Amino acid sequence: MCQLLGLNANTPTDLVFSFTGFAHRAVEHRDGFGIAFFEGAGLRLFVDHQSAAESPVAAMIRHYPIRSRHIVTHIRKATQGRVALENTHPFVRELWGRYWVFAHNGNLVDYHPKLHASFHPVGDTDSERAFCWLMQELAKNHARMPSIPDLTQTLAELAPQIARHGTFNFLLSQGEALWAHCTTQLHYVLRRHPFADAQLQDADLTVDFAEHTTPQDRVAVIVTEPLTTNETWVALAPGELAVFVDGDRLG
Repeated sequence: MCQLLGLNANTPTDLVFSFTGFAHRAVEHRDGFGIAFFEGAGLRLFVDHQSAAESPVAAMIRHYPIRSRHIVTHIRKATQGRVALENTHPFVRELWGRYWVFAHNGNLVDYHPKLHASFHPVGDTDSERAFCWLMQELAKNHARMPSIPDLTQTLAELAPQIARHGTFNFLLSQGEALWAHCTTQLHYVLRRHPFADAQLQDADLTVDFAEHTTPQDRVAVIVTEPLTTNETWVALAPGELAVFVDGDRLG
């Protein structure tokens, strides 16, 4: 299975610590990696079909001064679709004048939805087909950008229709909220004042968040498997859809 990592915060936040631990998992998940992060209404996307353990793009990301409120990153272990740049997550589409970013972990069997209008896959993965169908159905259900609660309700109705085909863990963001849907495995942690230190599970690295934050900061990190050994990670239940805004979970 692939590995997902998402960040949602109320202030632009550095991802270097989490990405350092996350990238170590590319030893097993070698079929590409990608990261997308919002800067205002704009979006930066870096993808490579090489392993994050070897990719020069990944090496650049470790030293790039990423500070964003909304980040989605993915390490691929291919199940459908060849190892190629066009099949590398995250995928990006435009809807209602906003960029939407999507990454998926899982395998959808015999999933070939009817697609029309603006949303068609460039590659040949089940993941990109699912994303295109979600975008298509969101556009059919809403004439313009709805509220986050309305979007959450619509996604809660759409996600099970895809999940019946297999494992459908995903992260989705349009630069205002981050949605996380669990079929088998997703965890999250909420970091807020008083901040403490954290120890990576996959690397010998510890950071004291109190040295890099203010009392007003809030950060939510969502990942397939917990990244740290000394924080309280919450497991999402199978079929659960969670939404994060300003570094906190809604509902």
